[in-house]
Amino acid sequence: MAAGVIVVLVLVIGVAFPIVLYALVRGEHDKRDTMTREEAERTARRDTRKER
Repeated sequence: MAAGVIVVLVLVIGVAFPIVLYALVRGEHDKRDTMTREEAERTARRDTRKER
């Protein structure tokens, strides 16, 4: 009986964890900042410029 409960618990956790992880990653994806190509190029140049 106890072994059956442990097996069911492990299976439930094994199925629930990826679903929760997917939901968290999906939620983070929706909050990302987007920029135009020109803005991205300007940002990249600013990040790599060496100060003299």
